[in-house]
Amino acid sequence: MTQTPTHDHPDHAHWLGQCLILAQRGMGRTAPNPMVGAVVVNQGELVGEGFHPGVGLPHAEVFALQQAGERARGATLYVNLEPCNHTGRTPPCTDAILAAGIDRVVAGMVDPDPRVSGRGIERLRQAGVEVIVGVAEAACRQLNQGFIQRVTRQRPLGILKYAMTLDGKIATTTGHSQWITDPGARAEVHRLRARCDAVVVGGNTVRRDNPQLTSHGQGCHNPRRVVLSRQLELPDQAHLWSTDIAPTLVFTTALAAPQQVERLRHLGVEVIIQDDLTAAQATEYLYQQGCATVLWECGGNLAAQAIADRVIDRIWAFIAPKLIGGNQAPGPLGDLGITHMAQAIRLEDLTCRSLGPDYLIEANLTYCPQVAG
Repeated sequence: MTQTPTHDHPDHAHWLGQCLILAQRGMGRTAPNPMVGAVVVNQGELVGEGFHPGVGLPHAEVFALQQAGERARGATLYVNLEPCNHTGRTPPCTDAILAAGIDRVVAGMVDPDPRVSGRGIERLRQAGVEVIVGVAEAACRQLNQGFIQRVTRQRPLGILKYAMTLDGKIATTTGHSQWITDPGARAEVHRLRARCDAVVVGGNTVRRDNPQLTSHGQGCHNPRRVVLSRQLELPDQAHLWSTDIAPTLVFTTALAAPQQVERLRHLGVEVIIQDDLTAAQATEYLYQQGCATVLWECGGNLAAQAIADRVIDRIWAFIAPKLIGGNQAPGPLGDLGITHMAQAIRLEDLTCRSLGPDYLIEANLTYCPQVAG
């Protein structure tokens, strides 16, 4: 008699790893849905695989089961996220799993979406399917950080990215900033953009750098480009106005000249006029539009506002082994109103890795109540 694999059976970790690889094929294209990959294994042989390619399209489990066909009967289905048991844009995956005759489901994590959250697991178990949950859970949660935050905190995951010299400058005293880091670090930024649903800059960045804000071929997806500009004093010619490459959204206020609004709209740019222009309002709009991960590549003043509005959760700081100096050379953050060290925003879960001559520090922000100085 063959012994039933345990929770930590090495085969489980292997096949869950394959699910994570498959899931990443949908990177940047699934929001507000999660990235999910699935494989069907029959007697140690891979007989079907699939991933969720985008909203409104079948889930990973359906593709994997279709590929497996009759060989799904009596097999094990591996998936990085609990199968759904509700009807949304597509039918419940639990129905497809039961119809296919799957004997065992190994899921990386429980789905935090309240519409699912254990109901898929319970449905399968009630139908006699063995369900194992929590294999490679940390990696599964890491992959879908944005989705998890979106469904648990009702806003996108906010990542602040900046590149600075070792003495903390993001540009020279003249504003020149290209390039602080080497090509390897810049390629990592392009890969990060491919994982995000939107990338945000301020008007100064558009005027000074004329960025493209695309993945530059480092992924299959370009994020929505977002600009915050109170008076819409933006150049007539800019890479961001080429909306055939990627969509562009501009937030502005009633201070903007109507002819400027119409000019951008004529170019295919979406323009949203708001009473006030804040990082919080922009984030809320992007959440309502389905975004799960938002990348902020803005200057110091907008970065400080985004932190003050508590819409930044993670920092990606690229540090180049260079010195610029200059009392007026800008740094990555504007004024946060901090006057006492006890008010400092602490960073946790810090990692550091080298990218050629440069270094990348990643960390999570920890917001605490401000302490009087």
